[in-house]
Amino acid sequence: MPFSEIGEAVMTDVLSDPISTNGNGTVQTSLSTAAARKLSSTTKSAPQMQAITPRWLLELLPWVEARGGAYRVNRRLTYTAGDGRIEFTTTGRQVRVIPAELTELPPLRGFDDIDALSALADRFVQHEFEPGETLVSLGSPMTEIHLIAHGRLDKLAEGKYGSQTSIGLLADGDFFGSQIFADTEQTWGYSVVAGTACTVLSLPKARLAELLENAPSLREHLRDHQARTGKAQNTDGEAAVTISSGHRGEVPISGTFVDYDLSPREYELSLAQAVLRVHARVVDLYNEPMNQFDQQLRLTIQEMRERQEHDLLNNAEFGLLHNASYKQRVYTRAGVPTPSDMDNLLNTVYKSPSFILAHPSAIAAFHDECNKRGIYPENLPVRGGSVTTWRGVPIYPSWKLPISSQGTTSMLIMRTGEADQGVIGLRKTGLNDEYEPGLSVRFMSIDEKAILNYLVTCYYSAAVLVPDALGVLENVQIGRADD
Repeated sequence: MPFSEIGEAVMTDVLSDPISTNGNGTVQTSLSTAAARKLSSTTKSAPQMQAITPRWLLELLPWVEARGGAYRVNRRLTYTAGDGRIEFTTTGRQVRVIPAELTELPPLRGFDDIDALSALADRFVQHEFEPGETLVSLGSPMTEIHLIAHGRLDKLAEGKYGSQTSIGLLADGDFFGSQIFADTEQTWGYSVVAGTACTVLSLPKARLAELLENAPSLREHLRDHQARTGKAQNTDGEAAVTISSGHRGEVPISGTFVDYDLSPREYELSLAQAVLRVHARVVDLYNEPMNQFDQQLRLTIQEMRERQEHDLLNNAEFGLLHNASYKQRVYTRAGVPTPSDMDNLLNTVYKSPSFILAHPSAIAAFHDECNKRGIYPENLPVRGGSVTTWRGVPIYPSWKLPISSQGTTSMLIMRTGEADQGVIGLRKTGLNDEYEPGLSVRFMSIDEKAILNYLVTCYYSAAVLVPDALGVLENVQIGRADD
């Protein structure tokens, strides 16, 4: 067959071939994209991780080296024991104070006679109060100590012009009237009125006197406590330093010295660890275009840093939420965080506050209250974005602050740095096989399954140098029905 006839036959076959059609039935005239992708290389992202948060606390805390694996906070000797909070047990509607919890009362700190504490707990009487009822009145004799099992109460004092002024709030676990343990007659310097329905356990002074007659160990402990607290001290409870000033002539100048706490607290470094496992075949065969081990390690470290920030806030031993002094904790007046509540929070750390830390939902609730009042807080540019400020103090979000089942959370304010006697982060750098400051990645072994094992370790802790460096706004309601 002549060549021209062969070519004509081939063209006729191609044009009439029913296979060379696309999805809509028309004739395909070029290479399909599905076939072309077989020869192409896709552009890939690095592995993504939704759990990564900004971790502002890790960035904002000044980090101090704990060379010996621990950090000791030396303080001036303090005579006044910090006020703790009391816990209770509930059986139906019956509430009883846990005997060992009574040692949170300043006069009973360090008292370990459990039999005497149990007898004391049995002498408390349960009372129920409705909103608006007065528990104690200004100027009346102090004859009882009151423990708040549930509810919120207002402490009221007489203002300069005769009106009542709120001087504080009391809530679950708080108490007032512990001065009855002293062998002196005293009067109430304020009134206490129930703001909500309250359950209160009260101990009359007469019932305490009955117990003291049969509890010599308790009598001796209270006598020692009164002797300690009777020593000269400043308004913060620290041992007084005698200073002479304003004198003229040749007058004797008092000698003095600064006494130290003989039992300072030590913060040991905590740690987070994980064993990262990678198969040798994965590393050998699938290491391009991205290094498999590097990506596995990157995500593991991200998760470890998230745990680190979580522990700095929530760890029962050194977490900031658990280490704030109870005198540095304030309550919201109506649940939602109002500008007045934020001012009260600022007042707890009035000496050079560095920043406020709050859950994003709490910040949104605060914005809502500001909007209702026509207040528009200023913003501070950070990381290409911005954060809200209040009275010039930035408010940073943290998803690590817990939200209770009742929809409440806490907001923290702190002063940072050793020089300012503030809050500091603790770590140890210069570790063997250190990968990042305070974090090491150490090869362990290759097992019989050809799996490479790497130990990833991070050391950290936090310390509050003086109590007034950290304040907490508690019972912050993040959601409620519209008014």
